[in-house]
Amino acid sequence: MIEAEVHLSLHNFLRSQVGFPTWPHHLTMARLVARAFRLGRSALIQVGALCGYQGRYRTSFIASALMWPGPVIIVALPEIQQRLVKIEIPLLQQWLGTTKSIRIGDVWPNPYFQGLLLTSPESWLKEQLSNQHVGFPTHIPTIIDGVDDLEDWVRNQLTQNLEPQDWDQLMWACPQQADLIREVRVKLTHELFQHPENPYHCYLICQREIEILQTLFSSLNPDHLPAIWRSFQACFYNAINNSVAPVGLTSSLFWATVARRQGLFYLHCAPVELATKLAPIWERQPVVLIGSALEPETEAPLFRQRLGLVDITCLKFSSENHGEAIQIYVPHKLPLPNTPEFQASFIHQVRTLICLSATALGLTVVLVGDVPLKSRVAAILAADFGSRVQVEKTCLDDNGILVSGWEFWRSHQSVLPAPQLLIIATLPLPSLENPLVAGRVAYYKRSHQDWFRLYLLPTALSELQRALAPVRESQGIVALLDSRVVNRSYGSQILACLSPRARLDYLDPSLFSSHTPENY
Repeated sequence: MIEAEVHLSLHNFLRSQVGFPTWPHHLTMARLVARAFRLGRSALIQVGALCGYQGRYRTSFIASALMWPGPVIIVALPEIQQRLVKIEIPLLQQWLGTTKSIRIGDVWPNPYFQGLLLTSPESWLKEQLSNQHVGFPTHIPTIIDGVDDLEDWVRNQLTQNLEPQDWDQLMWACPQQADLIREVRVKLTHELFQHPENPYHCYLICQREIEILQTLFSSLNPDHLPAIWRSFQACFYNAINNSVAPVGLTSSLFWATVARRQGLFYLHCAPVELATKLAPIWERQPVVLIGSALEPETEAPLFRQRLGLVDITCLKFSSENHGEAIQIYVPHKLPLPNTPEFQASFIHQVRTLICLSATALGLTVVLVGDVPLKSRVAAILAADFGSRVQVEKTCLDDNGILVSGWEFWRSHQSVLPAPQLLIIATLPLPSLENPLVAGRVAYYKRSHQDWFRLYLLPTALSELQRALAPVRESQGIVALLDSRVVNRSYGSQILACLSPRARLDYLDPSLFSSHTPENY
């Protein structure tokens, strides 16, 4: 069987490579991928946060893809594609002696192609979510790498956007209604700019704004609309026609992004629920989905529910490895994040930690999700530590202090040195002050579902594990300064998902004298 062939070949390859990055689960993963191809049965694999950050697991699925006798599709981000075609694939091809054709592209090369096609999530999803299905043949075994971000990829692909220039195109296409279009645009601008400013610069569309759009669409001939307007109108009416909510919007999120300085706004529409759209995709071909830290459970029930994954083999590799252990400082008596006392207490803790770590060389990262607090912390630390402090920059001193939000850290941690100290202000629970988060929470509430357990907490756990992965590589220290970890019932779940770790509730001057955790 193909599993045995892959196992033997990969085993011999790994033994022959001096200094090759080790990972104890290479053979198991390679066999599972090969089995998924042979049986035509999809699989979901969680490789662990550190392995996902380092990317060591990719050797396993590349070996299976190269040895599979038929064609294979690998869906990965462009930067990952380049690493695969320049490093991973040539090394394995030379050892295995395979001559499988390798292509990078947005569509299937030709009907007779039997090689390995690397494509982007955007290209693959665009084709799979369309009604055409001509870009990629069905029944081709497919590997999707990095599915921790799959929901965002899908939602971005399904989002309909109207930009300022699209209004001009609408007037050109419907010149007889130009005055009405202009009037609607002015009214929408007035209504949207009445919303109070927030750090996210976006707002859910309210009932008054819906009525303005309804007036516009009811006056236009659908046959005359530009393609982008037809798509947006279809999304708009689909949400209204399937809704039971007073404001008329449950199945979709409608929101506007406002650029106040430019006096412009952008309209967006996206579905809240993705499972219905995605379920048919998983039936067209066997798919191996690979993520780092999706859920604490092997079966990843919430992730599968959100993405419509039903009949699928699940595997999660253990991270209980002494080499991945970190020390986590979680103090007992800090004020809760939503209290007035939190800010001063947090800044005091940050100053203390940075001073204690002064003798330890390496990067210090301060993760602050709250935008105003992030600016204040950066200003105070810059006054104390000067040019060492940078806000969301990648050019840093050897002992630099990076003040960052969660999104920047997640996007750039692969190009930054692993920190010796990571300070976390608050848990990365999606903020209800963000209108898009509030809209999704409202959807769960209307569906009588537990929005915290199904949405906020899983999102925070996954974000937290991925953020800590570089610290595991350097065996650094994490300071988690959100007292909800101690005072809330879900705190035990958070600490459990951060294993292997040693928890500290005090600060000691010798804490940074050695980075080797003991007594696990």
